[in-house]
Amino acid sequence: MTPAIDRVRQEIQTQPRTWLVTGVAGFIGSHLLEALLKLNQTVVGLDNFATGHQRNLDEVQSLVSPEQWARLRFIRGDIRDLDTCRQACTGVDLVLHQAALGSVPRSVQDPITTHDVNISGFLNMLVAARDAKVKRFVYAASSSTYGDHPGLPKVEERIGKPLSPYAVTKAVNEMYADVFDRTYALQSIGLRYFNVFGPRQDPDGAYAAVIPKWIASLIAAEPVYINGDGETSRDFCFIANTVQANLLAAVTTDPAAVNQVYNVAVGDRTTLNELYGHLRQALLPRFPHLQDAAPQYREFRAGDVRHSLADIGKAYNLLGYQPTHRVAEGLALAMTWYVDHLLHHEVI
Repeated sequence: MTPAIDRVRQEIQTQPRTWLVTGVAGFIGSHLLEALLKLNQTVVGLDNFATGHQRNLDEVQSLVSPEQWARLRFIRGDIRDLDTCRQACTGVDLVLHQAALGSVPRSVQDPITTHDVNISGFLNMLVAARDAKVKRFVYAASSSTYGDHPGLPKVEERIGKPLSPYAVTKAVNEMYADVFDRTYALQSIGLRYFNVFGPRQDPDGAYAAVIPKWIASLIAAEPVYINGDGETSRDFCFIANTVQANLLAAVTTDPAAVNQVYNVAVGDRTTLNELYGHLRQALLPRFPHLQDAAPQYREFRAGDVRHSLADIGKAYNLLGYQPTHRVAEGLALAMTWYVDHLLHHEVI
């Protein structure tokens, strides 16, 4: 049987739509932009460059045709401004809302800004989408919503208490989306991302994700720090799987699939110690200085979940989601990109 994503890609190409991607210059947003432009869609992109980068947009431009690139209308603006959100939603059929301030540590340091962007900004987007009569609102939810619930694998219906301000904002997003369905009939789907990684993920800054940060440090022969004993585990999900989930969610015609939240992951668990070993081994042939490299351990980090592993059965059953890249395959592709860009383009 043809995978659902292949049928959906074909259907999207034959029925062009106008899509809004918020956070379009970010890691995930730029991959969604690339996928949509390659499917000859019209895209409105919104970003304020707080965490996104012009270089991500430039890279997408280099990967699509001039005709496809001309289908992008970019708006530089902030989701905390309702008028900007209204402007972005005008004439749009489908919204893929990725704009947010990620990072648990950032939210612990500055809960007010995280709240303003992730809750007030989210509400602005819902209002603007409702008023523009957008057909569906797909948004980035988070595995952090599971909080202190000890059960593994994580199942959508069972969540615990949040462990960080960031987790609170993502839980509130789900509640607001549900209320907007009940009150205004705005169709939405939330995608609880589990540790997404891949090309264009930022290796720089205090809040960089672990994989690009560690790759950059290993190449530069700098210390790699592991919070805790290294046995903390995560369900690392390659970006291609995340793009697939967004496309499936945006165009599903199954009424039972709408106004739901879904885990977006692979269903594999990798400890930080295992991850370090994978990265070091993959880099070793080109960087012999890593032969005797070892991580440095420090205190556990406030707000971190100890273990994370997703049950992806709901997404499979209702959306047809089937991950195409497991951790090793994704790391191999990401590694090629990072080595090339860190060595030749000096993105750090």
